[in-house]
Amino acid sequence: MSTSPSALRMVEVSGAEALWLLEGSSLGRLVYVQRELTVVRPARHVWEYGRLIVRTPAPAAAVPATATYHVEEIRAVAGTGWTVTASGPAEVITDRDEAAHYHRNLTGWSHGPHDTLLRIHPKNVTGFRLARAEETR
Repeated sequence: MSTSPSALRMVEVSGAEALWLLEGSSLGRLVYVQRELTVVRPARHVWEYGRLIVRTPAPAAAVPATATYHVEEIRAVAGTGWTVTASGPAEVITDRDEAAHYHRNLTGWSHGPHDTLLRIHPKNVTGFRLARAEETR
């Protein structure tokens, strides 16, 4: 049995709930612009001390000063789930000890010049819950 698209609805969640959803997940995508094209890279993350630490297979030089990170959990069959986007100033983690810690704790896809660790200080966090229309009334 499938749900018709008209029976689905997006409901905005509070910033606190969006952060809670972000903290409870570990897989997302880093989104940035490079050479006038939007680039999407898979990433792992952890939320620590009010900052988002992200490990992604992207060149450090390509990461902009302001980064956007997107996380979602969609259950297509049920037509439910959530999506959260966080954006803010980003910096590449260059301290060897700190980088070693996050390399041990965040699973990566590659090692070498395209294995980047970022620290994002989220300034904007938005989230939406996806639900059936009858659940949101």
